[in-house]
Amino acid sequence: MNLFLTIALVHLIALISPGPDFFFVSQTAVSRTRRQALFGVIGITLGMVVWSALALLGLQLLLHKLAWLERLITMAGGLYLTWMGLKMLRGAFKAPADGMPTQKVKIEQSDWATLRSGFLTNLANPKAVVYFGSVFSAFLSGSVTSSTRWGIWTLVVVETFVWFAIVAAFFALPAMRRGYLRLSRWIDGAAGAVFVAFGLHLVLGKKGV
Repeated sequence: MNLFLTIALVHLIALISPGPDFFFVSQTAVSRTRRQALFGVIGITLGMVVWSALALLGLQLLLHKLAWLERLITMAGGLYLTWMGLKMLRGAFKAPADGMPTQKVKIEQSDWATLRSGFLTNLANPKAVVYFGSVFSAFLSGSVTSSTRWGIWTLVVVETFVWFAIVAAFFALPAMRRGYLRLSRWIDGAAGAVFVAFGLHLVLGKKGV
């Protein structure tokens, strides 16, 4: 039980720490529909399903033996985040200036496309590689039983979904949406800049994190 509580606390801290996942969910929630925001959360959660399963199956050992694989994953993630950021920046530059008539919430892609974007954003998240490849794996010693491991996996997946569903619900509040409609150019631009910064840090960084 102590192991579950410890991992639940550590994972919550990792979730709360701002990163690409948080910016993706918050920006999707304020700029699109609640339904699309939920699909984005599901996509993020599915990415976490993959990372946590890999950690349970020995991700730490694999990355330790194959340093080039970690670098390849990091480079791919960096390129994807940079591409996402550039798309956001392009949209921000095309947005009307402040003071223009009120806009409707943007619907730029389908629910499934939003889910896919959330999934790929999480897979490209540099925090996920570091967290599941080192911190999370450190709690999974050889003495941990198979049932406990998959109990931990379930805990991590459920905690991820609940946290980002709360984030999405908060940023989908009418007050947040009204604020977005007034400042959409600057919010999208800031989110795009964050994604580009994350991506370039991964691509250009010596160690990829």
